[in-house]
Amino acid sequence: MEERKHIFDNPRNVKRLIRGFFVACVAVLALDLVFHRHAVHPWESLFGFHALYGFGACVALVLIAKELRRILMRGEDYYDDK
Repeated sequence: MEERKHIFDNPRNVKRLIRGFFVACVAVLALDLVFHRHAVHPWESLFGFHALYGFGACVALVLIAKELRRILMRGEDYYDDK
């Protein structure tokens, strides 16, 4: 029996998806020029501040999670060890 192919098995579809994500990111960043934000702090009114802040927060979350994994991870044979 032949295994069913997934939509992302084709590299062309993966490239399309990544291009779509880049287009969406540029579009959202371009919207920063159109919409007025009521900034509380002066740096909030800088172009692309929220995009950079969100990117930095995601990177920080990944780095923190990597360190937490070292602390919280149990051994591979944790449940078998008696």
